[in-house]
Amino acid sequence: MPSWLFFVEGFLTILVAIIAMFVLPDFPENSYTWLTPAERALAIRRMAEVADPLLLPSGGSVAIDGSENHLKEIGQGLRLALADWKVWWLALSTGVTVISFSFNIFFPTLSATLGYGITATLLLCAPPWIFSAIVSIAVSSHSDRTGERFWHIAIPLLIAGLGFMISILTMNTMFRYLSMFLMAQGYAGHVCFLAWASGTFSRPSSKRAVALALINCGSTLGNIFGSYAWPSSWGPSYSHSYAICIVCIAISVGMCFAFRRHLVFLNQRNENGQKYLL
Repeated sequence: MPSWLFFVEGFLTILVAIIAMFVLPDFPENSYTWLTPAERALAIRRMAEVADPLLLPSGGSVAIDGSENHLKEIGQGLRLALADWKVWWLALSTGVTVISFSFNIFFPTLSATLGYGITATLLLCAPPWIFSAIVSIAVSSHSDRTGERFWHIAIPLLIAGLGFMISILTMNTMFRYLSMFLMAQGYAGHVCFLAWASGTFSRPSSKRAVALALINCGSTLGNIFGSYAWPSSWGPSYSHSYAICIVCIAISVGMCFAFRRHLVFLNQRNENGQKYLL
């Protein structure tokens, strides 16, 4: 691959990031350019309902300024996040999950094991990710409608694990290419995982921001460790690499299940009406 293509990719990413700074608002309350006052009020109310229904005034309205009187210092959010074991649990879980997704870095290499030429190999990389995008939209939308998170995370991950197993068991071109579709759709679970984390640490907003940052740090560490799971000496079958991915998925699903059980316990014990999404 020509080295200048990396400059093109990097430039487009930076360009989108700069544009996003001015286009994407931080919260609905400062979305004055593309939301009407009624839409802003509705969005803020929905966020408050997800975070804690008891924070809504008796009249049902929500202040658009989004101020939080109970949070005096921004550093309090940092302290709250660092002291909450659930943040570190989810950070470790997403890090392990991302290790299992490390195949995406080497996707062209895995596609090359199908035995086609360079152009065909690169073209074959696109359909699995188009399929992944469609599945991610469908799964995340259904998760939002039903208010359920765990199974919308676990099922795509387990299907991805099935794809890894197929790649271990056979070098057949058709089955290995099918397995690449199954692997790629696993990202649908990761999308729901981030939504789950955001809803779990919804209050105060400063704690949520720090918690999501720490969880993303776990994701980044997963990318670093995962890059060492695909040495060329393990090719062309990469059975050991796929085995690592399967183990990571098993650990991640197990951690998510344990976390769900803990949230069930908190929902049963909580007497103030606040409920966590499961």
